[in-house]
Amino acid sequence: MTQTDISSFVETNAKDGSHRLYLMVDGMRCASCAWAIESALNAEPEVNARINLSTKRLVVNWKGETARGNALVAKATALGYTFTPFDSGKQQSAEELEEKFLLKCIAVSGFVTGNLMAFSLALWFSTQESMGVGTRDMMHWVMALVTLPAIIYSGIPYYLSAWNVLKRGHTNMDVPISLAVLLATGMSLFETFRHGEYVYFDSSVMLLFFLLIGRYLDKKARGKARAAAQDLLAMMQGTATIRDGSALHTLPIRELAPGMILIVAAGEKIAADGEVVSGVSDIDASLITGETIPQHAHAGAKLFAGMINISAPIEIRISAASEHSLLADILRLMENAEQGQAKYVRLADKVASWYTPVVHVLAAGTFIGWLILGVAWQKALLIATTVLIVTCPCALGLAVPAVQVLASSRLFRRGMLLKSGDALERLAMIDTVVFDKTGTLTLGKPQLANPNEISKHDLQLAASMASHSKHPLSHAVASAWQGELLKLEVQEEPGNGLTATYENKTIRLGRRAWCGDASAPTDEYLELWLAIGEHTPKRFTFADHLRPDAKEVVEHLKGKGLQLVLLSGDREPVVRSVAQELGIDDFTAGITPIDKAARIHALAAEGKHVLMIGDGLNDAPSLSAAHVSMSPSSAIDITQNAADIVFQGEHLAPVLEALFVAKASEQLVKQNFALSFLYNVLAVPLAIVGLITPLIAAIAMSSSSILVVANAMRLNRMKER
Repeated sequence: MTQTDISSFVETNAKDGSHRLYLMVDGMRCASCAWAIESALNAEPEVNARINLSTKRLVVNWKGETARGNALVAKATALGYTFTPFDSGKQQSAEELEEKFLLKCIAVSGFVTGNLMAFSLALWFSTQESMGVGTRDMMHWVMALVTLPAIIYSGIPYYLSAWNVLKRGHTNMDVPISLAVLLATGMSLFETFRHGEYVYFDSSVMLLFFLLIGRYLDKKARGKARAAAQDLLAMMQGTATIRDGSALHTLPIRELAPGMILIVAAGEKIAADGEVVSGVSDIDASLITGETIPQHAHAGAKLFAGMINISAPIEIRISAASEHSLLADILRLMENAEQGQAKYVRLADKVASWYTPVVHVLAAGTFIGWLILGVAWQKALLIATTVLIVTCPCALGLAVPAVQVLASSRLFRRGMLLKSGDALERLAMIDTVVFDKTGTLTLGKPQLANPNEISKHDLQLAASMASHSKHPLSHAVASAWQGELLKLEVQEEPGNGLTATYENKTIRLGRRAWCGDASAPTDEYLELWLAIGEHTPKRFTFADHLRPDAKEVVEHLKGKGLQLVLLSGDREPVVRSVAQELGIDDFTAGITPIDKAARIHALAAEGKHVLMIGDGLNDAPSLSAAHVSMSPSSAIDITQNAADIVFQGEHLAPVLEALFVAKASEQLVKQNFALSFLYNVLAVPLAIVGLITPLIAAIAMSSSSILVVANAMRLNRMKER
């Protein structure tokens, strides 16, 4: 791939000058392949590379010249793999072609296997004396003529992969498999020429048959595991309609740019982030927010790529498109989480790095050992071939990625986004939960609490003034009035409130000390005061309501034996009221963000593993100080949020779901490691001592991979009890 090839695909971070390139990897078969590519690239200074085994997407980050990307791609290509700019459409087509070819290979090897059984049964149940040397040789030659074309064709997926890496001085899991098949076939052909008895044409082709079945089922299982990421990638492909003056044009989504007017018909997915400039419709925002109830969108509403326009055509002025949209940010965060360096990922990578030298030394040692024991070289070679097949690390390589992909996909479907690869691993360890109040236990949206105490005239007047302010309490007043607003000239008095003139009277809306009754009693409510001329000022009180399921979630967490703490910068009466309502005994009011972080550090010093749940922007120090963190967040700030896990919507239940998925994922990963370990503990010694054949080894190896993926996929069906 030349400089021209990649120049238009390199992304540059304007803040630090770093570069990023997304590439599609062809020819990668297993975790050891991914490890080889990552190791080669990460050995370069100021380079960070990571492969997502689910999407076969390589992400390379580096500093320096943009053109350095050419050298990095060349170095990776030298390992025997092919790299192209990532395109989910091309990837899907390539996957479909590969699946079709695998099915053809399975059909050929299966057909030949079935037909060879007639010859094999006759040879198995007859002696040389009863059959005769001539008849046996004739049957061996017929088997050779039938088998050799099938082995050559059906083994192509393995031979090509092995040759591509071997010619560059490297190896992968397909090398020992190809070597095993070719050795068994070559030995059989040699024995046929010399009228020998060690002929295993049937075993060779049957071995390929079962290996291919295993690879096909493994590919299908991985395809299901990566469905969520593939769906997101697919949304960034295709075409969109834009309006240029009075003319309409169709452009590829990747060519959309800020400032363009995007036309979105009813039923279409929105292709880019932007603001509605024309039209009114209902929007399905479940992909972004997790909420299934449609949102009403009108002129000025901000919409994001991936949302679906339900009711009527709308026009959107694009603010961010393609790789810079929120959808692209979410996809990047998902992939970062899936390929993050959690403890178990590092362990699997380390084991994969040992695979190549260990398996070949083990097979060679087995062959030599049996020769020393006086066994015929043909039988010793067959046993060594079995060792080559049975030691494939596929199950181990899939143990962690399969669970990680499924866990992040499940959480994403429920409105949660993992931003850290080891977040679930850390979440499974927590014993203490620290809550912020405003925007976390509460909705963070104050609402008028005493509308019945306010006359319609006063509410209309206050709402007409409040509509000129962006203050949250002003917004609550304006939202409480559904009628027509008065036309007023409103001025803002910084730090105090709003002032206007109405019917020759000065009207003020703001703080108690500025326009309210200083002698009035105080309580836990937030307040604004409306003063009309010399009349007695009227008090507007506000309450920030708890999230609908906050009490239920807190009770559930307490039932798990977790220590609960409430830390808030709000006034003591308000915090006390919320704590009492939820049953949280340990609470602190009037605390600063720095003090919050200090309290979390203190809990950590006591040996606690703290989950901090707070506003992603305001509580950044506390979120960073915690063992793991979660945050409710709007779509706008989702990528700036400091939390490890971000959740959407008005409910707190995602906390319970994330905790359950974390615990379940930990169990499944451990189970997968146990299954992989048990497979090797049982299969390898049996292969070395010659108690299993290459055919049984192939079935065992394929079954172990499928078993690991199937066990991981149980996560989709698991429910908390």
